[in-house]
Parts: sequence; structure tokens; C-alpha cells
Amino acid sequence: MALRTVLLVTVLLVSLGFVGTCAVCLDRSRVRHTVGTVRPRLRDIAPYVGVAAGFLLLKFLFSEHLVRLSMWIGWDVTDDIYALEGAFVASLQSVVPEAMIEPASILYMFGFPYLLATAPILYATLPSLRRLKELLIAYLLNYVVGGMLMYTLFVAYGPRNYLDSVQGLMYDFYPETQELTAAIADNTNVFPSLHTSLSVVVLLFAWRTRKQFPRWSVLSSLVASGVVFSTMYLGIHWVIDVVAGIVLALWSVVTAERVVDRVEGDRKRRTTDRDVAIGSDVDVGD
Repeated sequence: MALRTVLLVTVLLVSLGFVGTCAVCLDRSRVRHTVGTVRPRLRDIAPYVGVAAGFLLLKFLFSEHLVRLSMWIGWDVTDDIYALEGAFVASLQSVVPEAMIEPASILYMFGFPYLLATAPILYATLPSLRRLKELLIAYLLNYVVGGMLMYTLFVAYGPRNYLDSVQGLMYDFYPETQELTAAIADNTNVFPSLHTSLSVVVLLFAWRTRKQFPRWSVLSSLVASGVVFSTMYLGIHWVIDVVAGIVLALWSVVTAERVVDRVEGDRKRRTTDRDVAIGSDVDVGD
């Protein structure tokens, strides 16, 4: 029952945040234009949505198998991470007041899905769907490289599971949230931090589209920064996980741009070749 309740609250809060953001970031003319061109937009973006959804479905179906494979490989890097950064997370928890537990937990649980859900909807209203396509590919790359490949290769336990001096603050104060997070990820899935990488991806795209959505760039900057901070303060991720997540985000954004360049270039060439072929057939027929 707790899982259903937390899931329902998450959906409700994310939906409220999404509606509020659209209200302050979109004007009526942009919305009307998007609604009026919804069919060609759906056709244009369908291949990207299909590929992303397909990989996410595969990850969901084979998540337990990937965890078992990861434990069989047994490449535990937790000791190495601790040797590099020490007890930074414990020190962070000791200096940040307990009053931050609630806002940090809200950002981690609800701010993160809010970012992921709101960004593609906003970019779907732009005259060109280029940014939306790049964003979807960047999401996909994060889950494939970070969530499937690296989580399978590396076994890593977060600070709260490794150090007695680090508390799992969110789970101690809001234990009902643990059911939802456990249903989504295993406790060895910490290197890199996907909360960090995906939040930074959204932040980078918000910066790129700051002229079209100036208010969104401010909102996403605040929320993304809070999510990154909360991953460490709540004892879920190491600093190294966060750094690795930032590197993954930068790489995925650059790679996504190149992938869309290649796909759209190939699509334009196919369209041109088809038009030429049709024209040739017409000439022959005449």
C-alpha cells in the first residue's frame, strides 16, 4: 500500500509542477500552433520515441538479470571510491542542518521526475522538434551507458550502505519512500549517479533554449542543482558518482547532437532521392 501511495503522490506532484511550469512558460499562440500541427509532429518524433521506449522496456524486463550478471562479474569499486574521496558525505551531513532533510527528499523524489517529464513537453511546442529529438537520445544514452552498461560492470554501494557515519536521511525520516526507490533501482546502482546525469542533461538543454524558455532555464537550474546536492546529502551517492554523472551528461548531450545530425541527414537524403525518383518516373511517363 505504501508503494501505491508514494507513486500516486509522485504522479500528482509532478503533474502539478508540470502544469504550473507550462502555465508560466508557454503562451497561447504556441500551444494553439502545437495542437494544430500535432499529427505531423507525432509522425516526425515517433521513431525517436519508439527507440527510447523500446530500450527502457528492455531495461525493465531484464533488470533482475543485469543485477545478477553484475554480482557475478563482481567488480566492486566501493573501496576504491572511498579511498579516493573518504568521508566527504559524512562531513556534509554533519554541517548541513536537519531542516534540509525534507526539501532535499522532495527534490530527490519529486523534483527529478518533474525535470524529466517537463522538458520534453516544452520542447514539443517549439517550431522545430530538433531539441526534443536530441533530448530523447540523450535520455536513452544515459540509461543504456549508465543504467545498463556501467551498473552491470560495476558493483558499488552508496555511502549510507558503506559507512556507519553516514545516515540514509530520507529513508530514516520517510521510510515509505524506500519501496518506490527499491522497485526502480538496486542498492548497488550508484556509479554513476543517474539522478545527476539526467538532471544535468535537462539543465544543459534548458541553457541551450534559454531564449525560448527563459523562466524554464531558471526553474530547471534551481531544481537540477537541488537534485544533485540531495543525492549526496541524503547519503545515496558519493561525490565521485556525481562527477561521473556530470561527465556522462556532457558526453550524452554531445553524442545526441551527432546522432540526430546523422539520422536527420540520412532522412533528408532518402526524401531527396525519392523525390528525384518520382520526378524521373513522371518524365518517362510523359
